[in-house]
Amino acid sequence: MLTSFCILSIMLNDLLQGTDAGGFFIIQDSCRYSARRLLWSFIKAALNREEVVHVLSFEVSEDELKNGLKGSPIERLRFHDAYSDPLGWSGRGAFTVDRFCAESVTALVEPSSPGRRAVLVIDSLSWILRHSGPAAVCRAVRQLRNDGSVVIVGLLHRDLHPRGTVGSLCRSAASVVAVDAGPRGAEAKVTKRLKSGKVLQDEEVFSVDDDLTVVGRSEPSRVRPREPEMDPTAHLTFNLRLSDLEREAKEKLALPFVFTKEKYEKWPLLAFGCQFLRWFLSARKAALLHTGSGRIVYEPDANDDYDQEDPDDDLDV
Repeated sequence: MLTSFCILSIMLNDLLQGTDAGGFFIIQDSCRYSARRLLWSFIKAALNREEVVHVLSFEVSEDELKNGLKGSPIERLRFHDAYSDPLGWSGRGAFTVDRFCAESVTALVEPSSPGRRAVLVIDSLSWILRHSGPAAVCRAVRQLRNDGSVVIVGLLHRDLHPRGTVGSLCRSAASVVAVDAGPRGAEAKVTKRLKSGKVLQDEEVFSVDDDLTVVGRSEPSRVRPREPEMDPTAHLTFNLRLSDLEREAKEKLALPFVFTKEKYEKWPLLAFGCQFLRWFLSARKAALLHTGSGRIVYEPDANDDYDQEDPDDDLDV
């Protein structure tokens, strides 16, 4: 069933209204599915809310971005060109990778309308991670979050980085959406961290329309069939289980060390010996367990060289 709302859109509204636990939001994609149109839908939603959106772009030119946002109020869009010269080799770019820090970003993002935070969209974080390192990025993001004046929405290509690097950056984010191509279409795994420390997770199949509207498909959760338990005795070369007849025969069998009435009648001398042995062992056990006082008596031998005045005379000290 298609619905006109989507979890992703609700999360975006929470970010823009300041109700989100933090100000850092990550969209993960891979070579299997590009999340750039989803990122553009977030930009459009922010512009429709009359927010001033600053786009720090390393992978898309200004013309391509504006063509993708046709029909949106782009007069409140502020494009910061990091696409022309991201590494600062020619000196023509407006922003370079080495300038990504809390001070530079704060100076770059001009104050938005009173009572609202500025929105910074980074396309993409992978450029900054590969040239500045995760420690510098996490430090800058933490400082911006503590300041509370900027909402950051970043695109991250997770298959370009080690899993540990992606995990470190995502733990700094208040919300993470990991998108991928699935058998039912584009799938999004949403992770949201609340102020209380609780983590909410959900999965959703979604699509992005031509007008950049995010549409979610709500489907009943499928109950996975329970896998049958494996029988460890299924492929043995011998049988560990007894049938009813075998079990009955086992119970009737007299063990060789158990003396029944028939055995006593057949071997009376053996029965008397077993009774005597049982009595002897019982008496021996009682004698060993008997509590009483005792002492150690030492009688020196004729060859012992024992000096009463110097007991340690035999020691080489």
